[in-house]
Parts: sequence; C-alpha cells; structure tokens
Amino acid sequence: MKKILSLLILCTLVLPALAGPKVPFEVRYGKKKATVYPLKVSPADSLSRMRGMDDKEGSAKIFEMAAFCSFDIAEPVKVTVKYNAPVHSVRVLPTSRGIDPVVNGKEITLEACPGDRLTVEVNGDIYHSLHIFANAPEEETYSPDDPNVVYFGPGEHTVSRLVVRSGQTLYLAPGAVLYGEMFEREPGVYSPVISLIGENIKVRGRGIVDGSLCKTLSTNLLYVNGKNISIEGIILRDASVWTLPVKNSENVDISNVKILGYRANSDGVDICNSRNVTVHGCFIRTLDDLIVIKTTHGGGPTENIHAYGNVLWNEVAHAVSVGAEIVEDITGVLFEDNDIIHDKGREWSMRVYHCDQALVSNVVFRNLRIEESRNFISLWINKAVWSSSAERGHIRGVLFQNIEASGVMNPAVQFLGYDATHRIENVVLDNVVVNGHRITAEDVKTNEFVNDITVK
Repeated sequence: MKKILSLLILCTLVLPALAGPKVPFEVRYGKKKATVYPLKVSPADSLSRMRGMDDKEGSAKIFEMAAFCSFDIAEPVKVTVKYNAPVHSVRVLPTSRGIDPVVNGKEITLEACPGDRLTVEVNGDIYHSLHIFANAPEEETYSPDDPNVVYFGPGEHTVSRLVVRSGQTLYLAPGAVLYGEMFEREPGVYSPVISLIGENIKVRGRGIVDGSLCKTLSTNLLYVNGKNISIEGIILRDASVWTLPVKNSENVDISNVKILGYRANSDGVDICNSRNVTVHGCFIRTLDDLIVIKTTHGGGPTENIHAYGNVLWNEVAHAVSVGAEIVEDITGVLFEDNDIIHDKGREWSMRVYHCDQALVSNVVFRNLRIEESRNFISLWINKAVWSSSAERGHIRGVLFQNIEASGVMNPAVQFLGYDATHRIENVVLDNVVVNGHRITAEDVKTNEFVNDITVK
C-alpha cells in the first residue's frame, strides 16, 4: 500500500497550464461550452505522410493541426460549431449517421446523440477537421479517497511507469490531461507510460493520456497484460509507438476509447496472443495500423476477437487487418459494423497479411462501410521484413459479407498464396459492393495457390 500511495502522490502533482496552438473552432452543446483541444495529425500531402512513417527520427516534426472536443450528453442535443472564417460547405462523417448540418455564416449547427463520434469537415478541408466525441454519461462514480482507485482530477499531470494492479481502477476525470514521461528501465528500453498488469482492472473517465513528451518509438501509452480488464471513455493522444497493445491477455473489453496519433508506428489497438477481446464504440485516427491482430513467439494463439461499431481513419497502413506477425495460430476474428471514413494508406483497407508460419482461420469482415480507400481487399502469404519464421503459413476460411465501399482508388480484390502447401482456401465474398459495382468472380485476382473461392 505504501508503494501505491507514494506513486499517487508523485503522479497527481498538477502542472501549470501548457499553452497550445489556437484552434479555429468554438463548440457549444446545448447551453454549455465545450473545451476544444488542438490535435497534431499527419499532413494532407501524401508524400509528407509517407515520410512521417518512414523517417523515424523526424516523424514527430511532420504534422499539421486539427482539433477535437469531448463532452457527455444524456439525450440528443443541438451542437453549434463556430468557425473562424465563412463556411461555404460542410460535411459530417460518418455518412451513415445521416446528419445534415445547417450553415449560417460562420456557424454550423447539427444534432449529436449520445455515443456519437463525428468528424466535421469545413470548406472541403478534410485534414484540419474537428472531431466531436459525444459520450453517454458515465455510469459509475469514483473517489480519490478510495485506496483501490488511482485518481487523476482535472488539470495537467505528469506520469511515468504507472502500473495499475489487480482489483484497481484508474480514473481520469473530465479535464484531466496526463503527460507521459519516458522511463528507461535499461539502455534503449522504455517502460509503458501506463501498464495494466493483473486481473479485474478497470480504466474509466473522460480524461486524456498524452505521449508528446516521449521521443518517437520509445514507449506505449497504455499497455495491457492480464485478465478481465475493461477500458472505457478515455482519450489517448500522440503515442510515440503502438498506442494500446493488448498482449497475452484474456477477457479484455475496450469501449468508447478515442485514439489519436500521427507519428511513425503509432498503431491504434494491437491485439497479440490474446483471447476474448472486444473493441467497440471507439474512434481511431492514426498514422499506422488502426485495429490489427497478431501473434508472436511463445505467447499462444489469438482467439475470439470482435471489433464492432468503431469509426476509423487510416493514414498510411491498414484499417482492419490480421498480421503481419503470425507465428502462433489466429482464429475467430470478426470485424463488424465499422465505419471507415477515410483510408489514405498505401496498404489495404481489409487484409490478412501473413508473413510467418501459423494458421489463420475463421476471419469475418461484415457490414463495413468504407467512404474512402486506396486499396480494397487483400489476402497474402509470403516473406516480408517482419517475418521471423523460416516456414510460411496458411489462410483458411475468410468471409467478406455486406461490404459497401465508395471512393476506392484501387478496387482490387487480390488473393495470393505462397506455394502448393501454403495456400489460401475457402473464401467467400457475399454482397461486396465497391464504387457501385457488386464484385463478381471475374473481379477476384488470384495465383495458383488459391482455391475454393465463392462469390455471391
């Protein structure tokens, strides 16, 4: 208990306010004014985005500015956005929400509902957008006096190597901003800013964890390793490497988490060697992979993963994918009912990217709505820079069902096996529509190491 208390005293020191760049938006919801935060995002220019991924040393300096706000509402509410210039056009994403905003001079009005994760794009400017996170009210209350609660109140704090153990809850109050600092546990190896280690652990609140003080490729913002862990409501901003890795874990629920990153390797959620993991109701806009399923040596299989009801924005890599590292088997993955509002990556929107030795089976992509994509669908077995196995693997049993995609630059459906004993088998495409065209068997490009493809 003494260790826990001393850690709390260290981490709850409130810092003076840190000045940030001025944002071009003001937001009111009902009669209340929302705090609008500046947000570093990858550049609009595609070459600069790719350089942000490939130039690891300079990645932190390659960005432009967007903005976001977050508030709680119990019922639909009128939201008024005031822009700093006349508004000639506006688009609110995801389109599936069916929101038709009203424009009056510099003001935009729209209705937001509890659970909305909206993106407002003004005058055709996609990149310097406003993200509106309208949360449903918190269901639980937490006290800073509870010895099992690691509590951060409103204000700015620093935290380094915070470990939340079995039976504890980490609570970030609305208005709390935790700036992560690097902790070098051995030369060149850094501990995560926050680690959830153990069983029956919760993370709750509406606060922000920020990684801007950490050098690129140094440390995760929130690391999960345990059982019966749930994370809800918080915002993870500017990770220096994978934002939220889930490793060697069971029964993990990630809901209504907002992940915002622009630096090299700033993946959203990486699920590795874990079982029974759900990711739902989240918003993810990062430079690298958004939701990705992997296995590495010695950690056991990944099984029963369900990612649904998320709003996704991909800049360089994959939107929803399995791979590239697949050393242990992966089975039972379901990507369902997600909105991909932008996918500007050089990789693929939906992919099984198999670079290693194991079996990937029973993977489903269902009821996905894609509003922009560079490359559409890929199943692939081969060697790559990420390969750690001498042997290649297998892909068996993949379903693409009820996919509606528009604005797709390369509408290819490409399946490439490795050799006669490392094949892609039993794939179904059922009601897959891209750019208004329903995919037929003639649209599917394969090599000789693919068999049993059904197109409906």
